[in-house]
Amino acid sequence: MKNCLICRKTFIYSFCVFSFLLLNGHRLNAQQKQSSDPEYYVAAYVWPSCHHDERFGNMLWPEGIGEWEVIKKGNPRFEGHYQPRQPLWGYEMDDDPNVVEKWIDAAADHGVNIFVYDWYWFDGGPFLESALNDGFLKAKNNSKMQFYIMWANHDVRRNYWNVHKFKDDTSPLWDGAVDWDNFKIIVDRVIKQYFKQTNYFKIDGKPVFSIFSIENLLQGFNGSVEESRKALDYFREEVKKAGFPGLHIQWNQGGGSIMSKEAAKEFSDKVAQMGFNSVALYNMGGTNEDYLVYGDNSVKIRTQMDSILDVPLFPCVSIGWDDTPRFPAKGTHDVVYYHNTPESFAALLYKAKKYADSHPEQPKLITINAWNEWVEGSYLLPDMLNGYGYLNGVREVMSGEYGK
Repeated sequence: MKNCLICRKTFIYSFCVFSFLLLNGHRLNAQQKQSSDPEYYVAAYVWPSCHHDERFGNMLWPEGIGEWEVIKKGNPRFEGHYQPRQPLWGYEMDDDPNVVEKWIDAAADHGVNIFVYDWYWFDGGPFLESALNDGFLKAKNNSKMQFYIMWANHDVRRNYWNVHKFKDDTSPLWDGAVDWDNFKIIVDRVIKQYFKQTNYFKIDGKPVFSIFSIENLLQGFNGSVEESRKALDYFREEVKKAGFPGLHIQWNQGGGSIMSKEAAKEFSDKVAQMGFNSVALYNMGGTNEDYLVYGDNSVKIRTQMDSILDVPLFPCVSIGWDDTPRFPAKGTHDVVYYHNTPESFAALLYKAKKYADSHPEQPKLITINAWNEWVEGSYLLPDMLNGYGYLNGVREVMSGEYGK
C-alpha cells in the first residue's frame, strides 16, 4: 500500500511538472512568435510587368522585355523632366529569382517587409504571374519577406500598356470582371498556390487578399451587392476548408479622393454590406504637381475615410506620379514634379507612421506605392537620380531615427 501511495504521489508530481512545462512552453512559443513579429508592416506594391509574359507577351510587348519596352522610350515633356527613368541596377527582369533576391535584401535592409503583388486574371487565365511564381517564390531568400496579393481586376484598353504599338486604339482589350466559374477557379488557385506559402501575409492567421476594382467585382455578379457578398462568403468558406481560421478581404480604394456626404455614406455602407475586413489604397490620391500639396491632400482623404469606416484603414504613401511613358499627350500638369524628393516622401511616411501609432487596435500596416512602378514614376528601387534615397528614407523613419 505504501509503495502504491508513493507511486501515486510520484505520478501526480510528474504530471504537475509536465503540465507546468507544457503550459509555459506554449506561453514561451507564443511570446517568441509575438516578439518575432515586426512592430510595423511596411508593404510595397510590386508591378510585375517587366518580363516576357508567356500568354500575352508577344501581343503586348514584342521586344520580349515586357514593359521595359515602353519605359525605355519615355521622353522629357518639359525642362527638367526626368525621362526616361534610369534604374541604378539596369533594366532587369522581375521574374528572375537572382534579381528578386537583390530586391529582398535591399527591402529587408531598409525596413520594407512585405511585397504586395499585383495579380491579374484575363480571358480565363493568369497574366504577368511569372514575376511572383518564378521571381519571388523561387528567390532563395524569400523567407525574409512576406507577401500578399492584390487582385488587379481593372479593365484594359489596347493602347494602355503599349501606345507605341496600338497608337490611338482605345478599344477594350480585357474586361476585368469575372463570372462565377472563373471566380471559383481563382479562389482555388490562390489558396493552393499562394495562401499555403509559409510567408504569405496574414492578419490573425487569416490570409490577406486585396481587391482593386469593387465595381468590376460587382459587375461580374450582375451588379448585385448580395451576389458579390455570396461570392466573397464562398471564398471565406473555401479558405476555412483549407485549414485557415478565415480570410481577410481588403477593399483597395485605388487613388481615393474627398467624397461628398452621399458618396461617403454609399462607400462605407458598401464596405459593410459586402463584409470587407479592411480598406487600403493603391496610391494615396489627391494628385497635384506639387508633392507637398499631394501629400496634404492625401492626409485629408485619409482623415475623411477614417471618420466613416468601421473597419481598419491602412495608410498609403506614394513616392510620386509620372505615367507619361504611357500617354504621349501628357505634360507638366500631369506629373508630380515640384518638391518630389526623398526628403518630402520621408516626411509624409512619418505622418503615416504616426497615424498607425494612433490606431493601436489594428495592425500597423503601411502601404507604399510602389516598389517598382517605373512606368508611373513611383518606385523605391534605387535609380540614377536619387540612388538609395527613398529606401534610406524608409529605414530612417521606420527605425525611429527620423528627425533625430
